[in-house]
Amino acid sequence: MRILVVDDERGLAEAVRRGLTNEGFVVDVMHDGVSGLWAATENSYDVVLLDLMLPQKNGYDVLKELREARNWTPVLMLTAKDGEYDQADAFDLGADDYLTKPFSFPVLVRRIWALSRRGGRERPAVLTLGTLTLDPLTRRVLRGDTAIKITPREYGLLEYLMRRHDQIVTKAEILNNVWDPAFEGGDNVVEVYIGYLRGKIDVPFGLQTLTTVRGTGYMLSADQDPGNDGPRSSET
Repeated sequence: MRILVVDDERGLAEAVRRGLTNEGFVVDVMHDGVSGLWAATENSYDVVLLDLMLPQKNGYDVLKELREARNWTPVLMLTAKDGEYDQADAFDLGADDYLTKPFSFPVLVRRIWALSRRGGRERPAVLTLGTLTLDPLTRRVLRGDTAIKITPREYGLLEYLMRRHDQIVTKAEILNNVWDPAFEGGDNVVEVYIGYLRGKIDVPFGLQTLTTVRGTGYMLSADQDPGNDGPRSSET
């Protein structure tokens, strides 16, 4: 089994290399993000052990570029950063596991074996509706070739609407599926975020795909002529 270790702590990286070699693994080591990304894309590995704090290119960027390049090699983040948001960000970008330093070497070995048995993950299907695309893995949203920057809440709303495209969804359904069950605010928040989303995916492109069905809810459809509203829907 071939492993890539990307870590700028040379003493630790060498200790991991020796330990994994003794366990029967073939191990390559890189000490910066640029070299690590090059190695991961130019060679075939069963698992990549990736630090977050790297010179030249940090681990987040390495991971992001790997996944954008459709490289699904299992990645275990091996880092001293133990914050819950650090871990959440890593998983959002496509990490498969996360182990904080200092760590137990036997645990590391067992996690590597677990990832290798799992193999490269099947890439989640990209959602496409007309010229609008949403990648559930990278959370990247495009209208044609134009990237659209959206917040996590807007992303959740857009993903739900795209999965229910051409269907009328009510405010209650959106609240139940996009907001936390403990949310105690009014349903007007849905209108607010519909407006935010419309201002990003439609207005700049002269489109009217996210429409309000008066008295019922909302519907997201493929690109249409903004001057030709459907008989069932209209914007507020």
